[in-house]
Amino acid sequence: MRKLLLVGCAALVLGGSAAAVSSQTPRNETFRMLELFGDVVGIVEQAYVVPVDNKKLIEAALAGMMTALDPHSNYLPPSNYDELRERTEGQYSGVGLTISADGGMVKVISPMDDSPAAKAGVQAGDVISSIEGQNAAGLTVSQVSEKLRGAVGTSVKVTFLRDGSDPLEVTLTREVIKVQSVTGRVEGDFGYLRVSTFNENTGRELNEAIAKIKAEKPGVKGYVLDLRNNGGGLLNAAIDVSDAFLERGEIVSQRGRKPEQIQRYSAKPGDITGGLPLVVLVNYGSASASEIVAGALKDHQRAAVVGLTSFGKGSVQTVIPLRQGQDGALSITTARYYTPSGASIQKIGIEPDLEVARSEAEARIVSRSSFIYSEAAYATALDASIGAERKGPHTPREAPGESFDKEKDYQLQRALDVLRAGGDLTKLSAAPEGIVVTEPGSTPKPDAEPAAAEPKDE
Repeated sequence: MRKLLLVGCAALVLGGSAAAVSSQTPRNETFRMLELFGDVVGIVEQAYVVPVDNKKLIEAALAGMMTALDPHSNYLPPSNYDELRERTEGQYSGVGLTISADGGMVKVISPMDDSPAAKAGVQAGDVISSIEGQNAAGLTVSQVSEKLRGAVGTSVKVTFLRDGSDPLEVTLTREVIKVQSVTGRVEGDFGYLRVSTFNENTGRELNEAIAKIKAEKPGVKGYVLDLRNNGGGLLNAAIDVSDAFLERGEIVSQRGRKPEQIQRYSAKPGDITGGLPLVVLVNYGSASASEIVAGALKDHQRAAVVGLTSFGKGSVQTVIPLRQGQDGALSITTARYYTPSGASIQKIGIEPDLEVARSEAEARIVSRSSFIYSEAAYATALDASIGAERKGPHTPREAPGESFDKEKDYQLQRALDVLRAGGDLTKLSAAPEGIVVTEPGSTPKPDAEPAAAEPKDE
């Protein structure tokens, strides 16, 4: 059975074979251009100032061809294809980053929980500037990934660029990244579920985490599902997580190039929580599979969504092995996915029911158009196909002020407040003292600070 993988920078199918795809370009013109490609390779081989490695040259050409389509289509050399399979199985060696290409740069979609990168303070949206002192500009995702990988215990020096901050230079020691996709704990009367990625073990781990919380807190009154900085993973895992909280109905659909290319995925009877109140936490590092879950639970009014608008990656990529993986694979965009209401998330994202920034700095990122990191920022991103656009720069509804304890997680605090209100936002208590509250829809100038107002009820 094929497995679809949605990883922020790619959504992948493991297995399958290449299918014949008809081109709109006349066949004779296609052959002429292929001959041209061969001519260019021959000229480079004979005339370039130093000898060239034809294999690397052709791999670079393949990578360029794929990335010209959209940010998430790419060519995976054999080593990167092997790495992909390791990651979906929940264990690999590296520094723990989900990355994607953007205008000749490689950006971080999200650092993985407890990984070397996360411990070093790497954040979503950071640009990889240099690796071991060598400029990373112009490198492909595959090339950067290859440089970041290595034997366990070895180190790699990486410089990251961040909007509004000095360059961050860190030395990351590679580890075996054993991805525990779900962790859980009791928070007062409620259960807290952190899903860091979606892999083969996520459905089982979610059930185990909920069972553990129920055993520790038999009278648990609701749950927070934290999908912040979760860059994606297996589609099947996203369906399993959504299904765990739904009794019925469509979870997600994906629609391809032709009208008949539609696949729908629906929930089976049985809500693992028995219908207890549920809040989903998202931010602009929540991508792909995370957005499937948040979108399904929001559309079915099963959960309130709290945080910031998600990344907006609503395209599906199919990974097609080349010669059974011996020559790597192609990851190519084959469909968009849609929430149960028929909304496309592509370039738009999931908007929260209660918009809350984790800090004033995060609120400023949302309020400044040049700093917003999302799918919509990619020049070559697919459109949403429904005529809608992502919400522009604006001041988030709530953000902690200077007096708020920076060691506390304000977004989580407000999620718990929603649970205390039984999931009903109309009964939500006022934001605590020291919180910046703005009128809904407040849109500042691009460089404006979040506007302050007196705390008040929703």
